Amino acid sequence: MTMKLLEAGLSTTVQDLGRVGYQQYGVVVSGVMDETAAKIANVLIGNMEYDAVLELTLIGPTLLFQQNALISICGADLSATIDGKPAPMWKPVYVKEGSILRFGRPQLGCRTYLAAAGGFDLPIVMGSRSTYVRGGIGGFHGRPLDKGDVLKLNGIKSSHTRVLEQFLCKRMNSASFCTTTWTVSYQMKPNYQKDPVIRFIKGPHFEHFTEATKKRILNDAYQVTSNSDRMGYRLSGSPLELSKNLELLSEAVTMGTIQVPKDGQPIILMADRQTIGGYPKIGYVASVDFPVLAQVLPGNQLTFQEISILDAQKLLLQREKLFSKCKIGLIQAFRRMNDGSD
Repeated sequence: MTMKLLEAGLSTTVQDLGRVGYQQYGVVVSGVMDETAAKIANVLIGNMEYDAVLELTLIGPTLLFQQNALISICGADLSATIDGKPAPMWKPVYVKEGSILRFGRPQLGCRTYLAAAGGFDLPIVMGSRSTYVRGGIGGFHGRPLDKGDVLKLNGIKSSHTRVLEQFLCKRMNSASFCTTTWTVSYQMKPNYQKDPVIRFIKGPHFEHFTEATKKRILNDAYQVTSNSDRMGYRLSGSPLELSKNLELLSEAVTMGTIQVPKDGQPIILMADRQTIGGYPKIGYVASVDFPVLAQVLPGNQLTFQEISILDAQKLLLQREKLFSKCKIGLIQAFRRMNDGSD
């Protein structure tokens, strides 16, 4: 099965959960920016949660389905339509051969994820299909997708996927697509916001900043600048100042690290971050807020709220428990389909 790009969109790349285990060699992790949306998109159609998806940014591509296909769309609402009719989000969608999927104006957020049953048939590079554009590795020839590209889907599908396809295929009529009556719980969907509050844990150099700076980061809003991308969000606002100069050795950095360069304007490192950094680290964004952070557009504002490591861990565990319940609920739904009911 294949799908062809009639239009490329602004930045459409193949991503999965990242190239883990190679930072020691200077290899960037990459992977999806909004892990929650990508994982849900996969499990909705019977894929493994770590299967590759398409990450669409702001302006999505136009896709022609050259065979029938089972897909799901999760994440930001980019006004998706199939042959001119609104395409369901956060649900499995069975699309008829010859149909065209388009994306329009972003309603909330900037990144959405398109999963296809069986996943995308692309080479695995260092344990991942993720695209790292700056390094030219992974994904579709190491680059964003372009007009005319044809994506092949993997023909090996799970038993749950086959049940879902058979169920929806039987209910397909003259329409371009059909879907289920059910969707994922609202509790599983990230609470995307235009100007979110982002929780952070104090970093190792927090105490080296001035008292005014410690108050500033908790009270002031910071705007995401246009010079922001998958590598990092550059923020603009009241400068964060050290109480004295620090001589630091470069060390490993993670997604969500809040670095403060000499100009005092913080940078939040994201999926395509470098492997090491030498700027002072005032904090780390709590992992539970990564999905919300991933959907912030340039021009939006962030405010920070301190959280303890213990509370951040509790919130992350709660989200993982919800995801486990979601997967159990989907298995039950697939079983009901196998018995002939939705």
